[in-house]
Amino acid sequence: MLELGGNAQAPKGDLIKDVTEADFMAEVVEKSQEVPVIVDFWAPWCGPCKQLGPALEAEVTAAKGAVVMAKVNVDEAQMIAGQMRIQSIPTVYAFYKGQPVDGFQGALPPSELKAFVERVVQAAGGDASGGLDDAVDAAEEMLEQGAATDAAQTFAAILEEDPQNARAYGGFVRAHIAMDDLDQAEAVLNGAPVEISKSPELEAAHAQLELAKQAADAGPVAELTAAVEADPANHQARFDLAQALYAKGDAEGAVAQLLELFKRDREWNDGAAKVQLFTIFEALKPNDPVVLNGRRKLSSMIFA
Repeated sequence: MLELGGNAQAPKGDLIKDVTEADFMAEVVEKSQEVPVIVDFWAPWCGPCKQLGPALEAEVTAAKGAVVMAKVNVDEAQMIAGQMRIQSIPTVYAFYKGQPVDGFQGALPPSELKAFVERVVQAAGGDASGGLDDAVDAAEEMLEQGAATDAAQTFAAILEEDPQNARAYGGFVRAHIAMDDLDQAEAVLNGAPVEISKSPELEAAHAQLELAKQAADAGPVAELTAAVEADPANHQARFDLAQALYAKGDAEGAVAQLLELFKRDREWNDGAAKVQLFTIFEALKPNDPVVLNGRRKLSSMIFA
């Protein structure tokens, strides 16, 4: 295993890369849309970094592509270190979907590093049960074709076999949303086992439920559009317009309005635009172009 020190560089390849300020956006923020990225902020003069780096690289390598690692030399990337508020090194952050999701400071023993990497993999849905995948796929297809009742019955049968199947639980919630039974959807969501309660599938279902509730109170698009055009600084009208657009099935339009609101005043209403954007991103499929483009634009604003 490579020792980090002096002018030594991290090993090149697909799993572990040296990252500079010039490619931080591409190799960390954008790359994390596809796979979790563990970022090691280090410096050649840092003793604990020499202990942590190789051990963390070993755990990332052992994960066999479930995560990748970016090595950032803080001496050469002072702007990024400042933006991330790095006060001591080594500092490690895990990015997923463009945002930090976990992290720690200082050198950790191998057992804790292994647990850290496993948490990051699980946060990205890498620990999902695969034994009933075909049945879940079939139920998802039913749901997409509008057979919500049949899908709900199939998801329920899967959960009898595997009560901790996160995909089936998320699908069960979404089937009730599709049937406009929001109370039952919420009851199912609240009854999920704690072990999977924070899984991406249930987080997505939770986001869809929140948006479904909002849709019930969404205002008329034409009137809200007119209000925003009459007064572009009317943040509440723009936020309400975004909700109304999403309720009408125009996710792209909703994201565009929320990005404009974030650009104008990111702190308005306790950061409501960013919160709503994340809710929409969670609700849609990760590879949806609306999500990919929206996350990229939001990250560009945040790290500008």
